[in-house]
Amino acid sequence: LFALTTKGTPAHSAVSYQAGDYLLFGPETRGLPADILDALPAQQKIRIPMQAQSRSMNLSNAVSVVVYEAWRQLDYAG
Repeated sequence: LFALTTKGTPAHSAVSYQAGDYLLFGPETRGLPADILDALPAQQKIRIPMQAQSRSMNLSNAVSVVVYEAWRQLDYAG
């Protein structure tokens, strides 16, 4: 289980995805609730690296970026 958050430490491309992993994404306006993020260890809270002055990407683009990386690591299986 990996949760996407701007407060995550590892980049989405720095973790090792496995078949059966789940990815959690929150609403664009506020992200995932604090109680969900607080329940996860730091290594499961991941982020998409962005330049500081850049606007955040929309939810569909963020999902595409992370899912593609996970799929790539799994040799495009499935």
